[in-house]
Amino acid sequence: MDKQMLIKQYPQIKDLMAKRPIVWRNPDYGKTAKLPLSQAQIFDAVARWERFAPYLEKAFPETVATHGVIESPLVHIDRMQAAWEMLNRQSLMGQMYLKADSELPVSGSIKSRGGIYEVLKFAETVAMERTDLTYMDDYGILATPRYHNLFSQYSVIVASTGNLALSVGIAAASFGFKTTVYMSHDAREWKKARLRAGGVTVKEFAMDFSSVIPLAREAAKADPHCHFVDDEGSTDLFLGYAVAAVRLQAQLKQQEIKLDADHPVVVYLPAGVGGSPSGVAFGLKMIMGANIHPVFCEPVHVPSVTLGMMTKLNHRISVQDIGLDGLTAADGLAVSRPSRIAGKIMRTLLLGSVTFNDDDLFTYVSELIDTQKLTVEPSAAAGFTAIKPLMTVFPQFAGPNVTHIVWATGGEMMPTSERQLDYQRGVDLLAERL
Repeated sequence: MDKQMLIKQYPQIKDLMAKRPIVWRNPDYGKTAKLPLSQAQIFDAVARWERFAPYLEKAFPETVATHGVIESPLVHIDRMQAAWEMLNRQSLMGQMYLKADSELPVSGSIKSRGGIYEVLKFAETVAMERTDLTYMDDYGILATPRYHNLFSQYSVIVASTGNLALSVGIAAASFGFKTTVYMSHDAREWKKARLRAGGVTVKEFAMDFSSVIPLAREAAKADPHCHFVDDEGSTDLFLGYAVAAVRLQAQLKQQEIKLDADHPVVVYLPAGVGGSPSGVAFGLKMIMGANIHPVFCEPVHVPSVTLGMMTKLNHRISVQDIGLDGLTAADGLAVSRPSRIAGKIMRTLLLGSVTFNDDDLFTYVSELIDTQKLTVEPSAAAGFTAIKPLMTVFPQFAGPNVTHIVWATGGEMMPTSERQLDYQRGVDLLAERL
């Protein structure tokens, strides 16, 4: 790959190589394109979630209060907004909200959407093929020993840096599937321990996520009764995430948040391999249209989706190809090669992306705890880093009628010791800035 030729064609690559934070404007945003997925497929996924609600309510007591619905709150974070203004030394005229996927039931992250959904679809397929289950049945029956015994004849394999492993592992084990997780070197110890405690087999590799995933894929191919959850290219994962848009649309209405040409909404989504933010962004555009604007946020050491989309090479280029190490404290974002489907589908749907320094994550983690008593993992605070640079490049989003939604992608299941370490690092960094 000729780096000099790429730099000549896409000058911002020089900034990426130097690990300088950038704002990349997507030149194709808003153009007409033929998309490989449709709004109808999102509604098919919505219906599947609804069919499985009775099962989820039985399998996961934490969903009883919501009758088996797995959803997160949309929180108006006015005190955090004031802290953000102090940190950035500028006012934010619009309103700031947190989409708290950090509080999603079962696995405490955005991966509860795509990861669990893909497991549900696999379980439904097996049950339909092997039993007399019908679409009109009460799916609570899938929690009985009869079905548990059936599912134990099948297995599920996934490769992950952490959060996808938790959602797939916990959900698959609940059905009785033999579940194996392949984890890269950046996965946190507590995530491995949580999976093993739930009966999941964890295989660890001293390499990054993009190198681990082919090993998992090959292992799955060897077993005809094995389902491989492919974080680099799964349509089911993608559609599971897209359902978030249907839910968010209802929350905007409930909280009387306007969405029209005069009241745009900007949504800031952390991006690793790009599957979950792309699924959500696809849903947002399909369900709510032209006035909601998705933005991706990536570490300066691992801007894989930005690089792929900027060059239009998508998954055919990795951050190592331009000399980056792919290392970041945001473990869920430590993916050096983007999803096979993210860049292609996002080509006309993504406003742009913003890259950030790791240290900024921790200052926002500690401020969110101090101001709102909300805990997120470092990668989930990425959206806060993007608001100021985005408004500089897109001044139309700096006005008083704009709603800024930071998508907090994970954090609920973090051990107290981990939370304290992240909080203290943020406090120390803030002290250095004063």
